[in-house]
Amino acid sequence: MTTLMIEVAAVWLFVILAGVPLFAAMGLASLAFVLLSGLPGTIVPQKMSQTMNSFPFVAAPLFIFMGNIMSSARITDRIVRFATAVMGSLRGGYAQASILSSLIFAGMAGSAVADAAGTGAVEIRAMKRAGYRPQTAAAINASASTVGAIVPPSMPVVIYGVTSDTSVGRLFLAGIIPGMLMAASLMAMVVIIGKRQGFPSQRFPGWLELGRAFRDGFLAMMTPVILLTGMFSGLFTPTEAAAVASTYALLLGLVIYRTLRPADVIHILVDTVETVGVVTALVMGAGALGWCMSISQVPQTLAPIMVASIHSPAAFLLMCDAILLLIGCFLETLAGVLILVPILLPVAVAFGVSPVQFGILMIFNLVLGAIHPPIGVVLFIASRIAEISYESLARAVLPWLIPLLTVLLIVTLFPPVTMFMPTFFMGK
Repeated sequence: MTTLMIEVAAVWLFVILAGVPLFAAMGLASLAFVLLSGLPGTIVPQKMSQTMNSFPFVAAPLFIFMGNIMSSARITDRIVRFATAVMGSLRGGYAQASILSSLIFAGMAGSAVADAAGTGAVEIRAMKRAGYRPQTAAAINASASTVGAIVPPSMPVVIYGVTSDTSVGRLFLAGIIPGMLMAASLMAMVVIIGKRQGFPSQRFPGWLELGRAFRDGFLAMMTPVILLTGMFSGLFTPTEAAAVASTYALLLGLVIYRTLRPADVIHILVDTVETVGVVTALVMGAGALGWCMSISQVPQTLAPIMVASIHSPAAFLLMCDAILLLIGCFLETLAGVLILVPILLPVAVAFGVSPVQFGILMIFNLVLGAIHPPIGVVLFIASRIAEISYESLARAVLPWLIPLLTVLLIVTLFPPVTMFMPTFFMGK
């Protein structure tokens, strides 16, 4: 069966490169393996439905719904205004504010794409007006948006948790310190580059204006606080937290800020359903393909070979970094998680690596592909907002990969960076 699965996987990769949608390619590969193995074809839809029979997966559409509400209600404008009031008087203050805004919004949106689209329209235009080169403004926004895939609530984290049967709560906790380090490293990069390129600063707006900006954005910025406090205190689960956050976002948009009309909710629901449909199809296809790989003994065959040839967990993780960074340049983050978890996670466990640490590491690597050619979906969004070419932004973002890769190396070699928070709050 192992040989058959490898042959099917090779054809499957060729089909993907030919342009067939990923979810269809995974479903067809699963069906081909089952039929060629002499098993009944009904197994494929059964395994697909079993994959969706997951309580944590309910969080996915709810977090998507919440992110869409936040963007449509223009709540990001209030966050950016507060961040600019706090950081604007520093050299490169607008760039620092962009990173701070992305960090705050990351605690609401849950993905790099949503972060870039949600805050980019305000941040990039503000930096351009302040005298930043459009390429620099877009590069800063794009690199800062990667924090959205690591800081809770994160959509890739939920999908990884469902696919790998790992606690989503532990994964959320594990992403806090790496996410903070990512933001801090980018801020340090602004200081270094800002001196050389002469990034502008603005006059301190005064404590009165700072207080007004804080007051206007306070309720919006309380979203991640409510989420994390509720989950860590045991008041509600990560899945229930998604429902609480969605309700809170609706309350802000419809009642408190009144930037959302009841008619807008219908459009938000439609957008959410479209996104959820794509994610659901991917998860179902990956569930069936993962089962095929499992019974074909591919992971069980690869694990002893890699353990015998590498010997060191650190060397294995560094090798995974190289592989995942390369794959992330061609595959969207969610697709990469769904495809690679059944293959790499059993090997990581064989090396004694925690599934929690490996999950954050996998998502970190893959999300960096979102700001790197040839796919670089975040680059497409940022270049469109900044009204520059994709190619010029791809070159401008390269220096901003340095601090992020540095943090990635720290997360790879020092497990406490990811494991301290889950262990402290939830025990071993």
